[in-house]
Amino acid sequence: MWFDETGQTWINPSPNMRSLTEATLYPGIGLLETTNVSVGRGTDTPFEVVGAPYIDGQKLARYLNERNLPGVRFVPIRFKPNASTFKDTDCGGINIIVTDRNAFSSVRTGIEIAASLRKLYPNDWQADKYARLLVNQEVLTLVTRGDSPEDIEKLVKPKIDEFIKRRAPFLLYK
Repeated sequence: MWFDETGQTWINPSPNMRSLTEATLYPGIGLLETTNVSVGRGTDTPFEVVGAPYIDGQKLARYLNERNLPGVRFVPIRFKPNASTFKDTDCGGINIIVTDRNAFSSVRTGIEIAASLRKLYPNDWQADKYARLLVNQEVLTLVTRGDSPEDIEKLVKPKIDEFIKRRAPFLLYK
């Protein structure tokens, strides 16, 4: 069940998480924020945008849209955050539009963006800083080596399956 299906009133869980869309994007997009990209802090749409001065939004959006990720599209934008990474600096980037939240995977989208930044901007994007929140050396190695998101997904799938199996007895609702 999505939060907006509960009938409850939204209360921001964080000053930079002001909507269900931002909360939906956060697990994957938030992982990028220790790198040298803005994830929209200091804008009206934190976690809905990703950008940096070195990013060509048209090029990044085209590349990501060609990946045909389920439930999401990317629109090229320019923005200037008034706080955090690249404060008061013009950035090119993407606006992330969730088109089908039931098909959308935030973490997969974040990995796709990281892989595309590594591929398109290998001399600009500081991939090593991705480790701080990612906390998975195997995935970081694959991203920095330029492996595909599909290969990364294959690596982690058995671990996710094992986690799902271990957590099952603890779920209150199914």
